[in-house]
Amino acid sequence: MTDRAYQLFEEQQQARGINLEQVKKSLKALKIETPSWGYGDSGTRFKVFQKVGVPRNPFEKFEDAAQVHALTGLCPSVAIHIPWDKVEDYSKFRSHAESLGLSIGAVNPNLFQEEDYMLGSVTNADPAIRRKATDHLLECVDIAKETGSRDLSLWFADGTNYPGQGDIRKRKAWMHEALAEMYKAMTPHMRMLIEYKCFEPAFYHTDLADWGMAYNQALKLGPQAEVLVDTGHHLQGANIEHIVAYLIDEKRLGGFHFNSRKYADDDLIVGSTNPYELFLIFYQILSAGQDADPAVRENVDNIAYMIDQSHNIEQKIPAMLRSVLNVQTQYAKALLINHAEVEEAQRNNDVLAAEDAVRRAFEFDVTPLLHAIREEQGLPLDPMKAYLSSGYPKEILARGKGGASW
Repeated sequence: MTDRAYQLFEEQQQARGINLEQVKKSLKALKIETPSWGYGDSGTRFKVFQKVGVPRNPFEKFEDAAQVHALTGLCPSVAIHIPWDKVEDYSKFRSHAESLGLSIGAVNPNLFQEEDYMLGSVTNADPAIRRKATDHLLECVDIAKETGSRDLSLWFADGTNYPGQGDIRKRKAWMHEALAEMYKAMTPHMRMLIEYKCFEPAFYHTDLADWGMAYNQALKLGPQAEVLVDTGHHLQGANIEHIVAYLIDEKRLGGFHFNSRKYADDDLIVGSTNPYELFLIFYQILSAGQDADPAVRENVDNIAYMIDQSHNIEQKIPAMLRSVLNVQTQYAKALLINHAEVEEAQRNNDVLAAEDAVRRAFEFDVTPLLHAIREEQGLPLDPMKAYLSSGYPKEILARGKGGASW
């Protein structure tokens, strides 16, 4: 880092009334959970592309995740997916994670890959299949108890392709029945994060199609149930930052699955297509963090930031590094918004001044700021370059080809 570059940046922000020490404190506190499945082989609906050096088991996935955290200081926890990450001894798995400086994060059930779930899992017309699916949800609660995980992240592929294929209202009731049984089994420190998706793989109707349906289920279940927003799970043109603001105001925003979307659920590197959207999401979060209502501020403080991406053509670890660094960059820019300036323009109904006050923060080059905090944390100024020049990319080639895939 050039001291002069940061000095100029500091002078610029001080002139705007931005407290850079507070900005740096907030940046150092940012934590982003990476997904175990992002380190393994994956693919499109047409093919799984196998790469040399990909982890062969859940333990090796955590070893790769530890590289990302060591280089960025951002990613101390790793989400797991069951049964992809099923192991015989979860206490051993937890100890392995802790030895790497990591913790086991959200537990994600899998209710979409078995033959029985072709026509639905917890909303299947067959009560035996619904029972099987619910038992898997309960299994994941037990795993979370063993791993010390707080969050149970739920996404359902349940839905129908044709009118008349299923009874929509009965399926709604079955969904709630399963979630209620799971909710009852949770410990007081756990949270249920309910995800939604507008379509795919169901094309006529999806049982949890939007944030309102997820929110409704959460309200009926209780305070330990909240909504999870996946940035790729919306219809084109959806205003995600509006959804975020609404859910925070209702104290029900549990977390994010970050990825990028150009057409549908592309699962590409977050911020690669529309970084301004990511910035605006953080604008709403940071604005709410200044709210007079302590319950709103508490909701903001407990938002789980998680990556959910399928790195099909990219190298896994570099793709994850780029993902979390993109999130950090947009968060840094959002921290530079002068909220007092925005609020004054809003009071005066000055449309252009309000828009300018927000956009101007997005246009700053925050490289000097990010270099400064990495230097203070003893991290490499360029984590990607540091990884590529390390011995780890060559070391993992000994794993060979054909790691643990979906």
